[in-house]
Amino acid sequence: MSELVINGEIIDLEVCDHFRGSIVVKGNTIESVSTQRGTGARVIDASDYFILPGFIDAHVHIMEEGFKLEDRIETPFSFYFYNAIDHMRTTLNTGVTTIRDAGMADFGVKLASQKGIIPAPRMQISVTPLSITGGHFDFHMKSGLNIELRYPGLPSGICDGASEVRKKTREVLRAGADVIKIMATGGVMSANDKPDDTQFTKKELKIIVEEARFRGKRTMAHAHGLEGIKNCIEAGINSIEHGTYINKKTAAEMREKGVCLVPTLLVTAELARKAKKGELPSYTRKDAIEVAKVHRENIEAAYEEGVQLVMGTDSGVIEHGQNLKEFSYLSDIGMGPREILESATLKAVECIGWDDMIGSLDKGKLADIIVVKENPLEDIKSLADPDNILLVVKDGMIFKNLLGVL
Repeated sequence: MSELVINGEIIDLEVCDHFRGSIVVKGNTIESVSTQRGTGARVIDASDYFILPGFIDAHVHIMEEGFKLEDRIETPFSFYFYNAIDHMRTTLNTGVTTIRDAGMADFGVKLASQKGIIPAPRMQISVTPLSITGGHFDFHMKSGLNIELRYPGLPSGICDGASEVRKKTREVLRAGADVIKIMATGGVMSANDKPDDTQFTKKELKIIVEEARFRGKRTMAHAHGLEGIKNCIEAGINSIEHGTYINKKTAAEMREKGVCLVPTLLVTAELARKAKKGELPSYTRKDAIEVAKVHRENIEAAYEEGVQLVMGTDSGVIEHGQNLKEFSYLSDIGMGPREILESATLKAVECIGWDDMIGSLDKGKLADIIVVKENPLEDIKSLADPDNILLVVKDGMIFKNLLGVL
């Protein structure tokens, strides 16, 4: 296989600057990074543009499109898989070359990505989130109707008590989970609970963490309410998702213990907008508006306390393909361009445990590379426009090329 050479302005996040040079890709890895212009049989001239590592979205639901419970009654099961093909392609075209799926993608979806059967980001999967009976991922309606999707590759995640949570964690790991997702509080899109409801006991959470660690796996917890966040920190969970009602004291504890926060500011803002327009189910509208009132302010306070923020969007709850709009919201809470870029690269890979593979433009790393039109160190919000993403390379393969040269 011939080498791929990309010439352009390489952004070095370590020094928050860029330099003119070249990246040589051999197979699926970065062979070299140089300050010299590269030559060869396959050369992409991006001299007027900026080269970055592919981005990581640490909170995605690639199989979903809105999470409206009533849609599950009419939607054939196979339709979710066919829809996911477009979701993955759309996500990849935004410059997101790696995702951590927070629920509903099974091992077969990950395998299709790994084998290159469909254009897709690299994936970590949680298979199905763990939930208490009546909790955020229990799809039994108050009417008694159960609209939960279940089959052997996607086991039910509902569990209660020490022995059940231990067994269920093992079942999800058996199904191929790379990370264990836990619903530690209620949620905005729930029919049965409120976002600040506490779910799972401290003992149950510690058992889940223990089982995950036995297999060398990390844990991520959906947690809006403060009590649920505190319980997760005490249990040793690796990352908190959403963190809506976090306070400064708890944020400081997260900083000291190295717990990541994936704030998903985009989904909060989008759900509030949809709720005000009457575009959400009636049982979610009030919660969506209430959460938006406090989320941004509390995440800003957490950022000021030094919590490691990691980029995640909750795409699937909202439309796919808006991923890099999250950068605008991170900017609005005070994060600088370098910090924001790190939240989707260097900090994100630390959070998901793949820092030896991806996240930077270093020799020996997997060749996940993007080229963008505008300098993101000067205008971070420009990345929200997918047309600004000119080139996407994942695993050494070109998936998007608007430069028209090769």
